Amino acid sequence: MKMYQHYVNFLSNLGDIPLLALRLLLAYAFFGPAIMKWGDMEATIAWFGNPDWGLGLPFPALNAYMSASIEMLGVILLVLGLGTRVISLPLIFVLFIAYVTVHSGHGWLAIGSSANDPEIAERLNAAKGILKENGDYSWLTAKGSFVILQNGAEFVVTYAVMLLSLMAFGPGKLSLDHLISSKKKE
Repeated sequence: MKMYQHYVNFLSNLGDIPLLALRLLLAYAFFGPAIMKWGDMEATIAWFGNPDWGLGLPFPALNAYMSASIEMLGVILLVLGLGTRVISLPLIFVLFIAYVTVHSGHGWLAIGSSANDPEIAERLNAAKGILKENGDYSWLTAKGSFVILQNGAEFVVTYAVMLLSLMAFGPGKLSLDHLISSKKKE
């Protein structure tokens, strides 16, 4: 029992490392979408607003700029560990909107499984056939297999749970939030 307690104490001392890792992973996850939106804001606005091939959101320009801004601000603040609990809530809201408008109708899995879905298996086999017939299949698959992006809720929900964890536990001692709060106590 004493050895177990030493083990628990040791792990407790490492608690700030997973919180830093959560912040950095989330920052990385939001960076790509933020850069993509800001990289072509006109296309983002069109996608947000178009009801036929896009999301059909009202006020597409406002929503596109807000989403891109919250994501980019979130990246910066999560990396620094500054205002972590505060920025987590708008990031969760962005994820919720993404869930409702994009991901909810596509099941759970982000990447479709041909083992579980015959339609995905059929489409994947057709794509592989086309690639084998018209391309250098060995070169195309040298870095990994082809997949069907199902765009399910898996990543969105996972990121939201990670943000909820940061809201509950804070950013940890490896953050500007901790540095600022420890300076205030002096």
